[in-house]
Amino acid sequence: MSDALPDALAHRLGYLLKHAQQQLMQAAAPAMAPFGIDGRELAVLAVLGAGAPLSQQEAAEQLGIDRTTMVAHVDALEDKGLVERHRSPRDRRKNIVELTPAGQKCLREAGQARDEVERDFLAPLGVAGAAEFVRALQVLASGSGRK
Repeated sequence: MSDALPDALAHRLGYLLKHAQQQLMQAAAPAMAPFGIDGRELAVLAVLGAGAPLSQQEAAEQLGIDRTTMVAHVDALEDKGLVERHRSPRDRRKNIVELTPAGQKCLREAGQARDEVERDFLAPLGVAGAAEFVRALQVLASGSGRK
């Protein structure tokens, strides 16, 4: 596959974002492999490890994924010994999902590996350019740039 962008698509934001994301995923896969997780599972661990215990539904809402997908992620992470579910003491209809000690270690170490991949990926932009690019994506992803 050529590194050159097709002229007809070189200025199409959707195309550029999609292909940049694909390249980042390809670069990150080898870094995540030793931990037995992928980028999506790392995101689930990050949300679950960020603060107060969350229900599956609350975590799914933060990640912007549907409940069925969240259940599949939690099932996979539970099978790997990285998370555990238990009933909420306040609402027995909810499953609270928390990181196990192995999950906390995986989040820390895989997160560091992913951070290194991201730094390398963004290096062509320079430190200031990379920081500005991430800030711009945060604005766009949060929806605060829309009218």
